[in-house]
Amino acid sequence: MRILHTMLRVGNLEKSLDFYTQVLGMELLRRQEYPEGKFTIAFVGYQNEADGTVLELTYNWDTSSYDLGNAYGHIAIEVEDAYQACENIKKLGGKVVREAGPMKHGKTIIAFIEDPDGYKIEFIQKKTG
Repeated sequence: MRILHTMLRVGNLEKSLDFYTQVLGMELLRRQEYPEGKFTIAFVGYQNEADGTVLELTYNWDTSSYDLGNAYGHIAIEVEDAYQACENIKKLGGKVVREAGPMKHGKTIIAFIEDPDGYKIEFIQKKTG
């Protein structure tokens, strides 16, 4: 068994695709419209679906926003340098909500950003040595 994907409901598919592909550097892997169901799904990721876990962005044509609730946590992405990753996100118009630095009660360097719908994304700096 393996995890295939995580699905996020998004209020504006084009804005979300721009964020995940242009700001985070993921690739649009596939996209499918379902006119009878009035929704579109798009899969994005850093590798193809056969090789790794990806994100499914689901856009329901009649819904422009969602209540994220208080149970959802975040998506985690490993980065070489969390400080530089935050600077790159800001230059590309992304929102950094917790600057890079050591995690509370630990030494791992982390940062948090938000996507256009408010979903949190954690950057975890790759450990060396």
